[in-house]
Amino acid sequence: MNRHGREIRAQGYSISQCLISPNLVKRIRGDLAPYFRVAPKGRNDFEGFKSQRLYSLLTKSKCLAKLVEHPLILGLADRFLREDYLLTAAAAVRIHPGETPQGFHRDDNPANAPDWGFRDMWGFSTIWMFDDFTESNGATEIIPGSHKWPMEQAPEPSQAVKACAPAGSVLLFAGNLLHRNGPSSKSIKDKTRLGITIQYSQPWLRTIENFTLAVPPEKAARFSSKVQALLGYSVDAPGFVGFVDGLHPKRLINPAYMGRKQRA
Repeated sequence: MNRHGREIRAQGYSISQCLISPNLVKRIRGDLAPYFRVAPKGRNDFEGFKSQRLYSLLTKSKCLAKLVEHPLILGLADRFLREDYLLTAAAAVRIHPGETPQGFHRDDNPANAPDWGFRDMWGFSTIWMFDDFTESNGATEIIPGSHKWPMEQAPEPSQAVKACAPAGSVLLFAGNLLHRNGPSSKSIKDKTRLGITIQYSQPWLRTIENFTLAVPPEKAARFSSKVQALLGYSVDAPGFVGFVDGLHPKRLINPAYMGRKQRA
């Protein structure tokens, strides 16, 4: 297990600084800029009344696939999640000055299903930093070690640590780690903080975003086989959960596709 894997196991999170190039940061920001120009502010306190959010990012920037299937990220997801895990969320969050903090939450139980006490992670999360994350511009706040807490244990804000790092860095953390978007100072004039959260889940857990509708077959065909599988054009082996009319869903993209058993 690499350093990031060990740190996630021990404290629930790790940071990889400057993992992607400034050029890739610039390209993705440019792809998303037209959508942010017309995006409304959040609809509730969780989304953030002074924040903008974009969803279905793979239809807005093909370059997002470079983050979704980054080798470091998938190597960690391979270790922490069961085979055939899925992409569950990919959202861009642009926080404006004066935003208030979110409530602390866990990414891997968005439906607030019963947790039955302590459990291991049901998901693995990343937050890519497209601006410098600082003490005052809404950097993500995490509760170290909370992935090992009983589910009923509540955090105190004083326990939080801000994940500060330069643009191009990524925060890696267990899906059951308590965290939130931090507050953004009102004194930062005309400055926003952009982050992109990409999350993965166990194959048996319903995904937050319905990606097979958000990225239909004709659009999914542009991506690699791995990204297609993460989007849900896959089945949960060794069974058949996820089939379409008795057939592998990848046949919606490629009618000649033959499943693993047939290929063998």
